[in-house]
Amino acid sequence: MSYNRRRSEALSDRLLEPQDSGPNRLKKETPNIHWRTAAFAGIAAGAVATVFQIALWWITAEPLTAILFRDSRLTAAIVMGRQVLPPPATFDSTIMLVAAIVHLALSIAYGLALAAMISRLSALLSWPRSLLVGAAFGIALYAVNMYGFTIAFPWFAMARGWITAVTHAVFGIAAAAVYKEWTLQTVRIP
Repeated sequence: MSYNRRRSEALSDRLLEPQDSGPNRLKKETPNIHWRTAAFAGIAAGAVATVFQIALWWITAEPLTAILFRDSRLTAAIVMGRQVLPPPATFDSTIMLVAAIVHLALSIAYGLALAAMISRLSALLSWPRSLLVGAAFGIALYAVNMYGFTIAFPWFAMARGWITAVTHAVFGIAAAAVYKEWTLQTVRIP
């Protein structure tokens, strides 16, 4: 059964349900968020965005390893403090591990936030519109990370740029796609 047909049937079922004005009304209006799927969507999107960003660095002839090690140090410094900031932008296994854990945690948190938004708007969002919401979420996330985060972590200002902005949009699109597709797979069809 196609996505649009399942969506329209689910919407018509919801419209045909009797309206409840009692205490259960709020419970019925709360969006059904698939938390495990949302966390997985964040993890998957974080991986996709990382590979995409590395590909863009490679395509644009950026110094790949230097930027990768620099960004790892920028991320690890959230937890480890300023003493790990470059220079030198060299490999350090502890810094890479901490940066990966921070990136994973943020990817999960952002995946959960996007899933809450998509779930809230699910009756209005087709699959393609969910991707647009994901892209907008990614761009907003770029603004928060690269301009808001810099209030507490000013070293992130050096990571601003079009590659980082596009990568954030890709994160949002990937998270929305994974979340939307996996939640569609769990819809039970009578």
